Amino acid sequence: MPIFSSLIIELADFPELRERVLSVLHAIPAHVQQDFVEDPRFRVTIDNFVPGQGWTLWMPTPGPIGSGTRCVVLRTKLSHCSEAFAHYVIAHEFAHAFLRNGPWGEILDVEEAADALAATWGFLRPPISG
Repeated sequence: MPIFSSLIIELADFPELRERVLSVLHAIPAHVQQDFVEDPRFRVTIDNFVPGQGWTLWMPTPGPIGSGTRCVVLRTKLSHCSEAFAHYVIAHEFAHAFLRNGPWGEILDVEEAADALAATWGFLRPPISG
């Protein structure tokens, strides 16, 4: 979908992950999609961590209060894990971005808030098997 093309540019070399991200983007509410598409500070990128060297992340400088940079950094291994787990992680990270790493309603813990919001979008944390 062309509306999301600017959000997934950096995923071009990872087609399976790109499709998983698009699947989540299509499933989240329209007002969240719009928030991401209309925010020039929002982007999705790949974690480029190299053991022993660290990683590099380029992002725009923060703007005025409330308009800080919002960058979702995903690992390429989300291309190879179960689809349900990948979708959950992607939705969880999008929830952080939408909430600007803050609380949601009465849920003050930012991790719990992101999980709860992702769950309302239909992306529940898969049970741990083992």
